[in-house]
Amino acid sequence: MTVLTPIPLTADAFAPFGHVLSLPTGPGRVDYSSFSQNLRGSAAEVCFRTGMTQPSAVPLVTRTMERHEFSSQAFLPVDVARYLVLVAPHGADGLPDPEQLTLFLAKGDQGISYNANVWHHPMTVLDRPAIFATVMFLDGGDKDEEFVDLPHEVSVTLGKMRMPRVITKPEPL
Repeated sequence: MTVLTPIPLTADAFAPFGHVLSLPTGPGRVDYSSFSQNLRGSAAEVCFRTGMTQPSAVPLVTRTMERHEFSSQAFLPVDVARYLVLVAPHGADGLPDPEQLTLFLAKGDQGISYNANVWHHPMTVLDRPAIFATVMFLDGGDKDEEFVDLPHEVSVTLGKMRMPRVITKPEPL
């Protein structure tokens, strides 16, 4: 079994898999259109959804990976604390390469856009239920979503979590 601990989600580290979507920090709009990929052309329609995901307990043991071969998939946080992003490049067989899995820890003000054809684990949120807006392109075919199992289980953990130190006053004698 492979045990993974996350690294912080940054634009540079995530670049091989997609884009980090920063939320506005002041008045104005942020346009994410340039990150959208529809490799089917007019055969697919944009799908814009919101959904709630329940938090997962960690460590999380999984084998599941998914991809959207012809579409990017963006997740914009609406009400989110933290979440995990597990990705893998393609191996020689076209399936996720289990030796190159990468786990990121995302903050609630960071969105992501997976490039088309990127292997990733389904959304894994921490701390509390989370609401995301999701945008992708679908044509209703069997390649809209493809799920596969890794050859072995992967344990996703937050690493060595230290408990906060609690200082108490000594009891009077």
